[in-house]
Amino acid sequence: MGRDSSFWLSPVFLLPVTPPGNFSSKDSNIPQILTKFAETSNLAFMINFECDYTEGAHASILQRLAETNMEQTPGYGKDRHCENARQIIRRVCNAPDADVHFLVGGTQTNKTVIASILRPYQGVICVETGHIAVHETGAIESTGHKVITVPGINGKITPQLIEQVYRRHFDDKGLEHCVQPGMVYISQSTEVGTVYHLNELEAISAMCRKLELPLFLDGARLGYGLAASDNDTSLADIARLCDVFYIGGTKIGALFGEAVVINNPSITPGFRYMIKQNGGLLAKGRLLGIQFETLFENDLYMQLSHHAVEQAMRIRCALEAKGVALAYASTTNQQFPILPDSVIEHLSDRYIFSTTEHLTPGMTEVRICTSWATLSENVDRLIDDLDKAFDCRRPRECKRGYRPRR
Repeated sequence: MGRDSSFWLSPVFLLPVTPPGNFSSKDSNIPQILTKFAETSNLAFMINFECDYTEGAHASILQRLAETNMEQTPGYGKDRHCENARQIIRRVCNAPDADVHFLVGGTQTNKTVIASILRPYQGVICVETGHIAVHETGAIESTGHKVITVPGINGKITPQLIEQVYRRHFDDKGLEHCVQPGMVYISQSTEVGTVYHLNELEAISAMCRKLELPLFLDGARLGYGLAASDNDTSLADIARLCDVFYIGGTKIGALFGEAVVINNPSITPGFRYMIKQNGGLLAKGRLLGIQFETLFENDLYMQLSHHAVEQAMRIRCALEAKGVALAYASTTNQQFPILPDSVIEHLSDRYIFSTTEHLTPGMTEVRICTSWATLSENVDRLIDDLDKAFDCRRPRECKRGYRPRR
């Protein structure tokens, strides 16, 4: 299966490395052995659709890092590159007073932001599929804060669900015996590839402000959400409606990095202390600033995001044309088809993808994920192999077209 394949695939790299000692590349057969092993195990032909961080970084970022490599700058994000990146982010978010910080990864960012907002007896509300609830090894709980989950609708929370949790707690006569809801966590795009539309985000924000619950938006895949054909929100909208959010770089062209944007002044005091305490204050902070400078030059961030979504929608269109059911109405870079196990077995010889849930006997939900670096020709191959896997049945016309939001 796709997910299992990654465990034996990932350690192998076919590089013409000269062995140590007295061996030379001329008389050693090690490269030939590696090549033969790859040919017999199909490793040389695997195409990875497992996640959106399989590649390194966009060439522009690598070039800029190389050009600035020998600069001497202050540490911990106090360099000119970080300050310039902060100013750029404030401008594109139309948030001149925002407090902007740079961290390394998504889980680290979620943990730091949430721990900085909540009191020791409080928890964070999120949907059952939320990243902090299912894919962070209890990082939030390790800080002493409960993740209070609710069943989402297409991966999204609603104002009504937020209010239910709030009322259930504060209407309880023994409320001090239970974890108090202290904030709300959402993500854009969601873990199942859907997006919050502007009216939904406005309603959630209004409810959070009514109940005095800070709203935190996880933007690890924010670019992909902004690039969705049905998206009607902007960075300025998100900055206006959320107390704090972050712009993800790790999954959208950067080597690593997330930019936290704080719009609620009450969160700012002590935030750098929290970053340091959670191991996120990078000594060579300029490495983060340079990457975000580059991502927001010449609209590179959105160009990369549009590319990933376009490739994902090509795959979705091909699946729909074959009558394949998809678990979610995703308009972003993650697609969740429900496939016969025979088709999955056919595809797993050439592709890596994640198995998300075994459904009825013989049918499994998988995740096919594109990225900023997904090659169009690899998508072409997948679509061709889907044709073969479905016995070359005559495909129905796909009426869904990807219309990028520029």
